[in-house]
Amino acid sequence: MTNQTQEALKQARQQVLAQTQMLQNLIPPTVSYTTEGNVLIIGPEDLARLAADKLSTMAHRVILANEAITSQDEAHLERVMAAATDVESYYNKLIGVKGFLGQFQVSVEHQDGAAELSLVSIRKPHFDIVLDLSSTACLNLEMLPPGYFYVGQDTEKLEDALAQIPDLVGQFDKPRYVKINPDICAHDRNGINGCNRCLNFCPADAISSVAKKIEIDPYLCHGAGSCTSACPTGAISYDLPTPQALHSYLNKVVSRFREQAQTAPVILFHDNAVGADFITDDLAGDIIPVALEEITVASLDHWLSVLAWGARQVLILNTDATAPTLTQMLKGELSLANSILDEMGQPQRISLIDPSMLADLDAMLDISLDWPVIVPAAFASTTKRNTLFEAIDHLNSQAGEIDTCLSLNNIPFGKVSVNVEKCTMCMSCVAICPTVALQDGGDKPALHFIEQNCVQCGLCEAACPEKVISLTPQINFDKAARQQQHTLKEEAPFECIRCGSPFATQSMVHRMLDMVGAHSAFSANIERLKMCGDCRVKDMFEDILQDPEKQLR
Repeated sequence: MTNQTQEALKQARQQVLAQTQMLQNLIPPTVSYTTEGNVLIIGPEDLARLAADKLSTMAHRVILANEAITSQDEAHLERVMAAATDVESYYNKLIGVKGFLGQFQVSVEHQDGAAELSLVSIRKPHFDIVLDLSSTACLNLEMLPPGYFYVGQDTEKLEDALAQIPDLVGQFDKPRYVKINPDICAHDRNGINGCNRCLNFCPADAISSVAKKIEIDPYLCHGAGSCTSACPTGAISYDLPTPQALHSYLNKVVSRFREQAQTAPVILFHDNAVGADFITDDLAGDIIPVALEEITVASLDHWLSVLAWGARQVLILNTDATAPTLTQMLKGELSLANSILDEMGQPQRISLIDPSMLADLDAMLDISLDWPVIVPAAFASTTKRNTLFEAIDHLNSQAGEIDTCLSLNNIPFGKVSVNVEKCTMCMSCVAICPTVALQDGGDKPALHFIEQNCVQCGLCEAACPEKVISLTPQINFDKAARQQQHTLKEEAPFECIRCGSPFATQSMVHRMLDMVGAHSAFSANIERLKMCGDCRVKDMFEDILQDPEKQLR
């Protein structure tokens, strides 16, 4: 590609980015941290005391010496002895640290029990800030909570922390990155555990199951977005930007670039902090960078929608700052995305790259040169799931138009099967299904299923009293079959033998007769099992009127 062509593409990119804004909430929801400046310094006493000496402006300083001093050098020890002479050291064994900026609770062994060190040392219910100089972090998290500075014995990190800590006094606001819609959450229904995908991928340990409901601690949340990517129903959604806002932005960027540059762009997702530093003017003109809070904010539905709307390839810039859990999740999602493209006969056009690869992307981008989408899709983003399938169906229509099923383990797509011989159509599965994938027949005894709605949460399988439900994870490329309402079982209703009103399914009544019909409580009146509730009561009272003493015998 000539320099002149590159400059023209860069100019088109600049114009598109300048005229396209991502819609944001003008008054985004926030959470507030309040601190007084009470600092706990954990680590070898000599290093902790020297650090405390440089934090003399803080309200309180406390040292928890949990490791041996690092040097016996006399000059070093003299500096230590002269440093922070008004700061008390504690030598209790650390039990645990939890909390966040302004609310750190630190438990230690104390008098044959446990105590909160803040109560013992400064008569406060918590510490506001923790500076950890230990050889191993006292909090074992990939993303540490705000206000917790783990520096170990890294001099550069220590200096950076000592520069930041004095400014952390007062009130601070942070965005509330995600929101939850419990109505469509598949985690737990009626006390039965189902989907746990979000719990497996939070690097900040901000997600928990409380009283069988998913809760996200906004004070611990870093906005990584892994929970929103992992959530199959869209119950957890990102709020800065919202899924619809990001989809709309991507659609406009791709379509406007195609219109101005007359070529299909490559979309490059990167994070706002570290990844942004690698985005320079040297980036090829047909590559459009999209900045996100974290690269996991964009997920499978965004990647495939971008391709469907006319991008020729998707790149995701991963840096050393990305938590290992996020990288693991990304690789799993990428494998699924490229398996989908493989199945329909397209090249693997979604790639995870590192900064060293930015200088020479030609070989990687060559695979998509022959596969720009000829007719960009016209669909707009709706729900997460429907948007994803709109993208898959459009990409399939531009490729092999296959109608096969791609079978993969542990994916939130697939079908439900029922053993019709043993199913009594009690509808426990329908009642517990969070996505309306399973539906009843209304006035007629029937069990229906829509595959596109199924997230393979397993709630129906666990709730089935007859254990006749099984799940098959798969992606069905037959759009009509996937969206169609399939009848898993239907039968004529059982009509009351007394009034003729339908009141249950044939299989349910026959099951009751088999299970309890021989029981002494029913054997004399087994016909009542074939009656509706009203007629059963009438029959009982008629029996009593004929023989008032019968119930006493």
